[in-house]
Amino acid sequence: MTYGAGSEKTSSVNQTANHYAHDNEETEIDLKELFLSFLDHIKLIILMGVLGAAVAAIVTFYFVTPMYEATSKLYVLNSDDSAINLSDLQIGSYLANDFIEVFNTWEVHEMVIKNLGLHYSYSQLRNMLTIENPNNTRILTITAVSSSAKEAAAIANEYASVAIKFIAETMATEEPNILSTALVPTSPSSPNITRNILLGLVAGLALAAAGITIQFVSDDKIKSSEDVLRYTGLSVLAIIPKIELNDRKVAQKGKLEE
Repeated sequence: MTYGAGSEKTSSVNQTANHYAHDNEETEIDLKELFLSFLDHIKLIILMGVLGAAVAAIVTFYFVTPMYEATSKLYVLNSDDSAINLSDLQIGSYLANDFIEVFNTWEVHEMVIKNLGLHYSYSQLRNMLTIENPNNTRILTITAVSSSAKEAAAIANEYASVAIKFIAETMATEEPNILSTALVPTSPSSPNITRNILLGLVAGLALAAAGITIQFVSDDKIKSSEDVLRYTGLSVLAIIPKIELNDRKVAQKGKLEE
């Protein structure tokens, strides 16, 4: 009978422990403890952030090709008269949109390639080019991007010149004027060094935080009496202090001296 009662007590304790363990699995993460865990690993977090920024800087400086942008501008006309009415402005805006399609023709690409002696294909050259018509204007902006600053300026200006001739010859309309010529850029437009370094810093910090969070969530070791109560629902009757090996040797040495 005594044995049976002991078994029932043990079973009851196990059920209670399982009950609290199950409840604990559904408990949300303790943000305070997680924050304290971040503070305990603050040196690692800072180190990872600095390392991420350093990697981003090295990649940006040594492995990313700097690109340059140059822009020329055309002004679309539709009348020789000095007095311009509303209909003239509307027609000019429509023409500007039509002229954008001129830069998609293979004939224009071919003339630019031939005049500048380039070795790009039509698709490659088209990807290097951006044509825009700002809202409520009759201005076309021709922006060329290249790893060479001089080449970018030359391509933007040559497209402007070729487009003017092509429009006058094939579209039977007044040719646009060159409003602004492209200058050789003095600094690259990409990559953005500051942005890349900041992104590397943030990536390093995020990686460190993610690693610490995963370690915190997956750590189910019992480290204190509070953890015993939390995981099992059982109160701690006594705590036995941990004696390190060096402390034991000192204690034994003291006994021998006595």
